[in-house]
Amino acid sequence: MAMITLAILLLATVIVWALRRARPQRDLSEVSARVRSWWSMAAIFFFAILVSSRISLVFFALLSFWALKEYITLLKTRPADHRALFWAFLAVPIQYLWVFTGWYVMFLIFIPVYMFLFLPIRLVLSKEPAGFVASASQIQWGLMAFVFGLSHLGYLLTLPTIGHSLATGRTLLLFLVFVTEMSDVLQYVWGKWLGRRKILPTISPNKTWEGFAGGILSTALLSLTIRFLTPFSWRETLVVALLVSVVGFFGGAVMSAVKRDLGVKDFGALIPGHGGVLDRVDSLCYAAPVFFHYVRYFHFR
Repeated sequence: MAMITLAILLLATVIVWALRRARPQRDLSEVSARVRSWWSMAAIFFFAILVSSRISLVFFALLSFWALKEYITLLKTRPADHRALFWAFLAVPIQYLWVFTGWYVMFLIFIPVYMFLFLPIRLVLSKEPAGFVASASQIQWGLMAFVFGLSHLGYLLTLPTIGHSLATGRTLLLFLVFVTEMSDVLQYVWGKWLGRRKILPTISPNKTWEGFAGGILSTALLSLTIRFLTPFSWRETLVVALLVSVVGFFGGAVMSAVKRDLGVKDFGALIPGHGGVLDRVDSLCYAAPVFFHYVRYFHFR
């Protein structure tokens, strides 16, 4: 897996270098920044995943915390929301505590049930009804997307070896992240190359039908090269890769709608060429829960 990623990054680096030499008049600064950032992100990700499970969980908890922070920072919050926001951020380590202890039921219901009930109560105690519905909705949605959704990445690590295969939660996590991120990249590449017809022009003008089709199909084929990380047959690998790619696409589209509504281009500026952390994990917010529950339902019943 690491060797495949290294090969892809080397190929991308060579292509950018060749394009700079062949067409020096073209502005490739954004593409170059994206490739350099991919090198850094790949190194950090593999280090966090391969060292130990505890470091991996801390890494994903920080990922959820930072994604929630980028989102909350862009909201127009009220002074009355501050104590509720404290509890919202405190929910991050608590959610990952359920992952660490393997308490599956609490992992599933803590944010959708208990935080859903508690946060409005905390807002009510602030005694400020104006803007109550907007605040409660925005905070809970952020918790669901960026903490509950992304925490499924951490829970994947707890899954044991599946059947007679060599697949574990860790290898499935690598498969999910590889497919999701490659789908994003290949949709971008195909869209730049052949994109003509826009899918959601008012939401995400850069997304085209050509990029969507080319990206998910080429990702599905590429997923066969890492099928050894999964318990899937080659047919199931194609189906799962297509499912993850399509769900990830809609995750990115939803986050684009959020940015449009908030009037920003990116959620942050931490990653050159990509924006913020949330701009890089937007697809995983949707793909991770769907993939996790697919695997758990069909391979752990």
